[in-house]
Amino acid sequence: MAKLHHCCMILLLLFTSVSAHSDFFTSIGHMTDLLFVERDLVSSLKDYIRAEEDKLQRIKRWADRLDALSTASSQDPEGFLGHPVNAFKLIKRLNTEWVELESLALTDVSDAFVSNLTIQRQHFPNDDDQTGAAKALMRLQDTYELDTETISSGRLPGSTSLATASSVMTVEDCYDLGKVAYSDADYYHTELWMAQALKQLEQGEESSVVDAVAILDYLSYSVYQQGELERALEFTKKLLELDPSHQRANGNLKYFEYQLSKQKKLEVGENDKEEQRMQKENRGRRDDYLPERKQYEKLCRGEGIRMVSRLKLNTLLRVDSEDSCHFLPSSRQTPRRQSRLFCRYYDNDRHPRFVIGPLKQEDEWDSPYIVRYHDIVSDRDMEKVKELAKPRLRRATISNPTTGALETAQYRISKRRATVHDPQTGTLTTAHYRVSKSAWLGAYEHPVVDKINRKIQDITGLDVGTAEDLQVANYGVGGQYEPHFDFGRKDEPDAFEELGTGNRIATWLLYMSDVQAGGATVFTDIGAAVQPKKGIIRQVVSFPATSETSEQQVDRRADGRVDVVLRSSPERVHLHQVHSREQT
Repeated sequence: MAKLHHCCMILLLLFTSVSAHSDFFTSIGHMTDLLFVERDLVSSLKDYIRAEEDKLQRIKRWADRLDALSTASSQDPEGFLGHPVNAFKLIKRLNTEWVELESLALTDVSDAFVSNLTIQRQHFPNDDDQTGAAKALMRLQDTYELDTETISSGRLPGSTSLATASSVMTVEDCYDLGKVAYSDADYYHTELWMAQALKQLEQGEESSVVDAVAILDYLSYSVYQQGELERALEFTKKLLELDPSHQRANGNLKYFEYQLSKQKKLEVGENDKEEQRMQKENRGRRDDYLPERKQYEKLCRGEGIRMVSRLKLNTLLRVDSEDSCHFLPSSRQTPRRQSRLFCRYYDNDRHPRFVIGPLKQEDEWDSPYIVRYHDIVSDRDMEKVKELAKPRLRRATISNPTTGALETAQYRISKRRATVHDPQTGTLTTAHYRVSKSAWLGAYEHPVVDKINRKIQDITGLDVGTAEDLQVANYGVGGQYEPHFDFGRKDEPDAFEELGTGNRIATWLLYMSDVQAGGATVFTDIGAAVQPKKGIIRQVVSFPATSETSEQQVDRRADGRVDVVLRSSPERVHLHQVHSREQT
């Protein structure tokens, strides 16, 4: 639009000049001047035509790209959005790129289109959404130790060829991720993503938005903030080769050279060398990074898992004895512990509902007691639960351990903050993010909800009258349900006072979608990572600490969390929590 105004202004000024000198016909000399005026007009006109054609070509390329993308995504919308790069790029397109297209199209696009786009914009994601999606990618990068090249190319674990082909990140995408990290003073990720943007630019990828100078400016500052003066100086010199007049880079060059000369004058002892080595090792790790976080991330990646039981489902169709389960070998799971884990047909002491059709039950862990049931809820009922929950989904909340109040969970890069049990102090650090939305369903709202409640009651023999409503959690990009305790601890006697039902004693989880990568429920202290599977109900008995039990032992044993979802369809997990009041 600005370019069009500029061209029109030139035409206007030229015609005004000619009008002011209307007696040009009286002089060939003056008419010769008009030839030059006309040549300038033609040149300006061609510039205008090129600008219009370029604009139309840009709009056409955008439409062609979106048309192809729409065709690909419509084949499997949930699977397509299950790839976190696709989710990030969708949010970025709607929050940023469609707005730019609107500005471009305003000059000659029909009013109907502009009006429709303007109306639809109120439903678009905003800057916070784009930032959240960017941080989700960085959270996945940390948890699963993925390099930027893997993410940028879209080749994530569990990715299909269809999803990967549309998931390649551009220079601008990488640059934007680096800027998000920079705005959060996260110079570790700033360096990673600016370096990837520079690499793609140097490999020949074109960008009309980002240039090497801007990228190198961020790179030099981010490595400087991480204490790497020599690399900061190297990037600064490279920047000045491209733009010798860059004011900030010229100032930084002198400063970095001065600081390096001071360093060289100081004798570096062995202790200093060791300190430098530790600083390099811990790059990107904040002061509030707790040791338990390392264990959590290892379990998410499948490292150091002690509990590795996996039931071969076909054996459930021909169970002859209680020891017909099959377990994968593990050096960290003792034969004695394995001997206590079984799969069986379960009828809850010949309950009338299960005598003819007993349940398929599988032990997963003995302490805390974790068991799962197969084929409990039909696909039809799960779809109904999703249908009921979808219009009610709201941003997930967390309980403030100090005030007890529910607060909206904030998005953070997971490497930097986490809610974990500090093994040194025994305290719980507050969760600052929960990447999910939740809805609550009461038994009175639909027969399917009541049906699920009654089935859980029949399976366990517990009175679900003291249970909370069903919670349906829908995970977003890099979705996760961060570290938490399901029950109130000894120092939280009033955790569930408003419910009047006592403490939580057990939790049931129904997985209503499959996960291609990640998404396990992790228990850090026992080294357990139990995998989700659609249609599985998992029961975790909490055994809240009492005066007769050790809170340190019980809390850490039942410390549960949901692993970061790397690749999935939007995972919906139904949770049901029963309290102790009136249970016999």
